[in-house]
Amino acid sequence: MAAAPAHAAAAASSPSRRLSSFAPQQRGHAQRCPFSPSLPNPLRQPCHHVAPSALDPSSSSRRLVPVYSSSAAQNPILWHLQQCQQQQLQGERAAEGGHGGRIEWNEDDKLREECGVVGILGDPQASRLCSLGLHALQHRGQEGAGIVSCDQGKLKSVTGLGLVSEVFGSDPSRLDSLTGDSAIGHVRYSTAGAASSPHNVQPFLAGYRFGHVAVAHNGNLVNYSVLRARLEESGSIFNTSSDTEVVLHLIAISKTRPFVARVVEACEQLEGAYSLLFLTSDKLIAVRDPYGFRPLVMGRRRANGAVVFASETCALDLIDADYEREVNPGELLVVDANGKVSSLCLMPHRDRQACVFEHIYFALPNSVVFGRPVHRERYNFGATLATESPVPGGADVVIPVPDSGFFAALGYAEKSGLPFQQGLIRSHYVGRTFIQPSQEIRDLGVRLKLAPVRGILEGKRVVVVDDSIVRGTTSSKIVRLIRDAGAKEVHMRIASPPIVGSCYYGVDTPRSEELISNRMDVEGVCREIGSDSLAFLSLDSLKVSLGEEAPTYCHACFTQNYPVPPKENEVARAVL
Repeated sequence: MAAAPAHAAAAASSPSRRLSSFAPQQRGHAQRCPFSPSLPNPLRQPCHHVAPSALDPSSSSRRLVPVYSSSAAQNPILWHLQQCQQQQLQGERAAEGGHGGRIEWNEDDKLREECGVVGILGDPQASRLCSLGLHALQHRGQEGAGIVSCDQGKLKSVTGLGLVSEVFGSDPSRLDSLTGDSAIGHVRYSTAGAASSPHNVQPFLAGYRFGHVAVAHNGNLVNYSVLRARLEESGSIFNTSSDTEVVLHLIAISKTRPFVARVVEACEQLEGAYSLLFLTSDKLIAVRDPYGFRPLVMGRRRANGAVVFASETCALDLIDADYEREVNPGELLVVDANGKVSSLCLMPHRDRQACVFEHIYFALPNSVVFGRPVHRERYNFGATLATESPVPGGADVVIPVPDSGFFAALGYAEKSGLPFQQGLIRSHYVGRTFIQPSQEIRDLGVRLKLAPVRGILEGKRVVVVDDSIVRGTTSSKIVRLIRDAGAKEVHMRIASPPIVGSCYYGVDTPRSEELISNRMDVEGVCREIGSDSLAFLSLDSLKVSLGEEAPTYCHACFTQNYPVPPKENEVARAVL
């Protein structure tokens, strides 16, 4: 198969044209199917590929039907008041650090995965194993960590701001207090406002009339504001600005029994991305949204068969657990106190829309995500990029932007026949609290994180391979850093297509107008960052690399075709 045309250009090419003509194409959202009326409780028939769920068939139930006010549509004055109130509400939540209808950005100019989760049942050292798993997932969130454990039916929680080592390593008594053979944990990346709020650190632990429940969430609910507005209108009081708290409220107000049925009913009202772990006094429950946006895997410890769930397989490896399988999109897995795993279909089957950026940047290269080794995918992206976008006039050396560009650069180098070198050395000891009072100091700040190796770069035509370009600020600093080290030419090669749209499914991205590839074409970006040439992996080639599974990946950030359109502008609140 011939290689697809590349997004490549030299700096001296034609004037820039805008790429902002990519318009969001809202696809029709599939109608939610009701629970099967043939069942005596509100639980669907189990998935055909897994064992049926052993749930009490005698439980009674009553469905909670979402009610939305239609009075605003009939009253233009009320509609206007609602719009004003919603704008004020979104502004307050943005100030608190919540999603509030827009995704904030951070100073590092990289897309950020917002969460990682771990759960374990059946091991007396559950909380300690959970903390080790969170260490392995630290790349998915660095600003908050927490663990909830269960011992003899009692749930206990420890959460805090900072890295896992800061929350649990500085005071050993914190882990000592989390006794029991089951636990769930969470690491969180947040926006600036929420970073200072310990109330937003998960897992959330709450009590309701039938006991206590803890929840850890990776993802983002696109109808969060709609649900929260309806719950607040009914009298619910929220303690955080996190969309995860909505899930707890939906469970608490449900009239169905048993607890698993409450979870199912709550998840039927959620839209967007969610990989959820619930811990109760006698169960561990894992849920994944019907599109499978975010990863969630299951394994078992070799020593005792304890069941483990995690966002990535690297967490399983660290605690000596064997990977068994993914939690399937739309599936709910229940692990009882004896370690028995039962499964049921949570939602009607939809075409999977797994986040392709897990392979491009988010996941660790030693993980298996969506059934595919991450390091192999990145290597293939780089090799394909070398085929479709060689450097005009040749080059002397290929270097990665550490760490996520390593395997793509290795693939590019081996495919192009060029030597692979570590021309940039990353410092792993620089925190995100570095004070940057002036532009001069901010420009020098990149040298704290990346140090050029002059002996590799001086006098060379250098190919620099990175995973993505978001706003372009970091790329321009890297190009300038390499030139200052004596490079003769700097050619940027990006192992993903241009990012032109925001993500609404659990990734912290700028607004679309802040994305450099949304505002400029490739020639314009090349001039902006100051490289001699620039090429992105084309979307067609990305799909070819993914093979037959290409249609099962979400690439809305490259196309603005959203599988689940965001609904933050559809809130209807009764204004009295």
